[in-house]
Amino acid sequence: MKFDRHRRLRSSQAMRNMVKETYLHKEDLIYPIFVIEKDDIKKEISSMPGIYQISLNLLEEELKEAYDLGIRGVMFFGIPNEKDACGTGAFIDDGIIQKATKLAKSKYPDLLVVADTCLCEYTDHGHCGVIDEETKDVDNDKSLPLLIKTAISQARAGADIIAPSNMMDGFVAEIREGLDDAGFINIPIMSYGIKYASSFYGPFREAAEGAPSFGDRKTYQMDPSNRLEAFRELESDLNEGCDMMIVKPALSYLDIIRDVRNNTNIPVVAYNVSGEYSMTKAAALNGWIDEEKIVMEQMISMKRAGADMIITYFSKDICRYLDKGAY
Repeated sequence: MKFDRHRRLRSSQAMRNMVKETYLHKEDLIYPIFVIEKDDIKKEISSMPGIYQISLNLLEEELKEAYDLGIRGVMFFGIPNEKDACGTGAFIDDGIIQKATKLAKSKYPDLLVVADTCLCEYTDHGHCGVIDEETKDVDNDKSLPLLIKTAISQARAGADIIAPSNMMDGFVAEIREGLDDAGFINIPIMSYGIKYASSFYGPFREAAEGAPSFGDRKTYQMDPSNRLEAFRELESDLNEGCDMMIVKPALSYLDIIRDVRNNTNIPVVAYNVSGEYSMTKAAALNGWIDEEKIVMEQMISMKRAGADMIITYFSKDICRYLDKGAY
């Protein structure tokens, strides 16, 4: 009986390496860092073992470790001392993210700084824009000017990439026009245009101290049930001028990553979010899984689905795994 011999191409490690289709590189990684506007703090986040809130005066040590490991992209999230109704701390020139960006660029000029452009970490209500007092919902159009100011302030501080995560309608077009008018025509926009109202964000809200004080974000983030909606968001953001597209979360939305990859020629970014990180860490700490093998399999699945880059809290761990040469 004649049949196919697929095992011929699996016969040894050398053979498997020769026919390997998907690779993960250090250059694919973006490492998120939580910077707190207090001195002398390096506080481990209880739900995210190995991830910390780090003071500005201790940030250089964290950046050096990441840089020495080979990480060339970081994303800053800020935890300000003071919050207000419109998130002023997001767009003032001496805000915590602006200071962190200036420090990073002064120490490592070739380190790419991605600025998360949102208001939720800076508002006293924890939502991503200005609240309409009558409806108690986010006022889309009143929020846009503040997001433009935030993006310009971040670019002025030295951010290499603006990554707006607010999910307001028209946010890419407005921020693109604002950046261009301010002279930042060469700063790309990495849009969080496909961002689901996911339950996987819980640990992040502890880390960034940005949970909503009332309601939820379902009126502006996407329904996890929807696939076609992602196509509409993608089309809008492409028309409005985004340069890269984030799909968030990653592991439960690999089908969406593949859809985006199949329907655009711009870089696709998978956000391996906090809940995905925490579940893996918890299982590993309990001895239930091999953390290294699970993490690398997860990352390869995102790359195989079509992601060009991955935002992940595992970035430093992955660099250490790659240095061993097993992948």
